[in-house]
Amino acid sequence: MTDQHPIDPPREPDRLDPTLERWRLILGEQGEAIMRGQAMSQGIADRDRALDWLYGRDPDLDLRGIRGGSGPSTLTTVDWLDHIHTLFPKPAIERLERDAVQRYQLPEILTDPEVLQRIEPSATLLAAVLRTKHLMNPAVLRLARRIVETVVRQLIDKLATEVRTSFSGTRSQRPSRMARAANFDFRATVADNLRHYRPDERRIYVETAHFRARTRRHLDRFQVILVVDQSGSMVPSVIHSAVTAACLWGLPGIRTHLLAFDTQVVDLTKDVDDPVELLMRVQLGGGTDIAKAMVFAAGLIEQPRRAIVALISDFGEGGDAHRLVRTAAELVGQGTRVLGLAALDEEANPYFDRSMAQRLADVGVHVGAMTPGELVGFLADTIGA
Repeated sequence: MTDQHPIDPPREPDRLDPTLERWRLILGEQGEAIMRGQAMSQGIADRDRALDWLYGRDPDLDLRGIRGGSGPSTLTTVDWLDHIHTLFPKPAIERLERDAVQRYQLPEILTDPEVLQRIEPSATLLAAVLRTKHLMNPAVLRLARRIVETVVRQLIDKLATEVRTSFSGTRSQRPSRMARAANFDFRATVADNLRHYRPDERRIYVETAHFRARTRRHLDRFQVILVVDQSGSMVPSVIHSAVTAACLWGLPGIRTHLLAFDTQVVDLTKDVDDPVELLMRVQLGGGTDIAKAMVFAAGLIEQPRRAIVALISDFGEGGDAHRLVRTAAELVGQGTRVLGLAALDEEANPYFDRSMAQRLADVGVHVGAMTPGELVGFLADTIGA
């Protein structure tokens, strides 16, 4: 008679702590030990492969003795885009696509028509398109234009609200006879009619409604001249300057100009009402001659005390620095408001030649960093003063 040993039933694997899986995603292949020999769940494994496909190509991994690129080599950029849009939330997708464009500069992002059709338009992708559009064939360029149109429309929609708020005027303390919903004064109306409150009905019967007038800004005969450095490092500034000029275009009493420069100056004013076409025409790169651009701007001024010149640049003058400072001083001396903006993107992270910026500030130029919204508010306050 043989001994019989009972067979233990299969043991259910312990449920893996989801926190450990998240750490495994963060650490990559080097965090395998924290899994305690257990396999990742399918969703986490899919996310890991998608992250490894992108970040596994980082050359720093080899320097640190870390092997990268363990994901399937057959995964295409189009496949990867499809995967990340189902695996990650939108903020993570935007970060992944931004790194693919900026950090790893995957060529197919901007040259493969199928990729351009699927990728989510973003400000980062728009900047990359503007930097490389001169290398695109006509078919790819047509698809890239979709990205330009989408992002520009988003930026205009956002900034247009700030323009309307800044230039439409605010409610004053002066009563108005115009019984319009936009001028309705809720607080004053409730306070004046509280005596008509009926507790049993929980209602206030309004006997007298109050309205407030709106203070209109005076926008008579003002010139706003945007002078934009179009060197490669200033791409975000070029984008937001085009959008800002488009939003200012057509405001009553304001005449908007847009100049782009490197070692030459181009007057883009006639295209300001079509910022997409304007951006597709801009030629980025080249040297920098700020003095020449400021002299050009000075020649456009009709009434010095009714003009604002906004120079958007990193102030890295490649031309005649003395001529630049002298021209700025002359503009300030004649009563023109001169701004020197080191950044004009939504983050307003300034990088600029501090020595030149100080020289301009010493002759009366207002030097700083403004987002498009802040610039619009400054213009509205200055023009309405």
